Amino acid sequence: MLNSKQRAALRSAAASADTLFQVGKDGITDTFVSGCDSALTARELIKISVLKTAPVTAREAGEQTAAKLKAEFVAAIGNKFILYRFSKNKSEHIKLG
Repeated sequence: MLNSKQRAALRSAAASADTLFQVGKDGITDTFVSGCDSALTARELIKISVLKTAPVTAREAGEQTAAKLKAEFVAAIGNKFILYRFSKNKSEHIKLG
């Protein structure tokens, strides 16, 4: 579980990150979850946008995706959300506060 200081550090780190995936009209699919899983293993921190046609809000999509991936839902900002999951595969890790 992240505290507010860690959450703020992750939000700051994600600010300059590119959006990797989009949730569209099909919502959260198995293919989407699989792609996010691979990206989290490689990067630890990912930013995802939710299109206007999606059946869920950014917060709903973030919380549902985080639950499926055993990741931390960091924040929902506008139509984007941020996920974090520690990765044993990385040699350098994101600093948490």
